[in-house]
Amino acid sequence: MSKESNVVLIGMPGCGKSTLGHRLAHQRGLKFIDTDLLVEQYENAPIQQIVNRRGFLYLRKIEADILSGIEIDGHVIATGGSAVYSRKAMDHLGEIGVRIYLSISLTTLMRRVNNNATRGLAKMPQHSLPRLYHERLSLYADTADIVVDNNWPMTAVRLDSINKQLDEFLSV
Repeated sequence: MSKESNVVLIGMPGCGKSTLGHRLAHQRGLKFIDTDLLVEQYENAPIQQIVNRRGFLYLRKIEADILSGIEIDGHVIATGGSAVYSRKAMDHLGEIGVRIYLSISLTTLMRRVNNNATRGLAKMPQHSLPRLYHERLSLYADTADIVVDNNWPMTAVRLDSINKQLDEFLSV
């Protein structure tokens, strides 16, 4: 298994990991996997229910354990927004794939993520979405192999720029 085997999408909720991940996988002839679904299957509960019942730190631990154990080839992997808190998981994903940070502004985040009560955000209840955004910004940037601005409307996102940056990264 090599870095070229997978494409790993990281970023805030609403940045387009799942939406673009499906399209990117189709375009590159890869399979798609959403790690939030792996967590939900493991816990047999939706992300929000896990957070409500066990807390955000429990969710982060389970997510880190699952991500650190992923051994697949030929996939676009959409991670949960909180995956970046685990250095071990991010290092592992960096060994098996290229990590692409889908960067969005706080304004875009606030416009796209308006279902906080059901979204399954791994954060303390009293912490706001802007606080979470600022807390994670440097983690995403420091982890990413490639950073892609994804502030465009989802319907207008052009995968050619992502593919171009990915191909350039892999050719080095």
